[in-house]
Amino acid sequence: MDKDIEIRRLLELMPASGRMLTKIIDKPKQSKLIDYKFPRPWERGDRLIAINFELWQRLAESQRDLLLLSVVCRLTGIRWFKPDIYQGLTVVGLGGVALQLWQKDAVGLVVAASLTAIAANQIWQNYRSTERELEADETAIKVAIRRGYSATDAANSLRVAIEKTAEIENRGGLNFTDLMRCQNLRVKIGNQVSALE
Repeated sequence: MDKDIEIRRLLELMPASGRMLTKIIDKPKQSKLIDYKFPRPWERGDRLIAINFELWQRLAESQRDLLLLSVVCRLTGIRWFKPDIYQGLTVVGLGGVALQLWQKDAVGLVVAASLTAIAANQIWQNYRSTERELEADETAIKVAIRRGYSATDAANSLRVAIEKTAEIENRGGLNFTDLMRCQNLRVKIGNQVSALE
């Protein structure tokens, strides 16, 4: 497999937001087939997706496509500065910390800092949850449909890719999140087959 040709093909497959926010790099020494660093709120620049192309070629093209789309959708779905309740609480908490520092109120400072920490932790946990993985899979399937895949083929390709990735990486089985993802995809495939009957 020529990695440069494969990277160009994968870039064309991605949605426009994926091409703008992510960058694919070759990492031949990594033990994972595909990996990414979870972006921090203060980090700017491309969100890197590292692929071991020697392992990557063990998957069928449709499986590679869906696996990459899922990772891209996962990374582009992380928006640290999208207004919601926890981000509002974090901002209020930071304002409270500043006010309590200015007033030199130790108790108020502890309360404001605690509020900030709880709200920020909730945001962090929300973006790292299994639910976000399932949402990324759903979005990846929608992108794949726009690229010519049927919904059933896309869901099945992603399910097989998740299972084969664990096998290729010699993990000895699927972790909890991967099991949930596969189960969700099986349900989706079953629902689509039932709808066709």
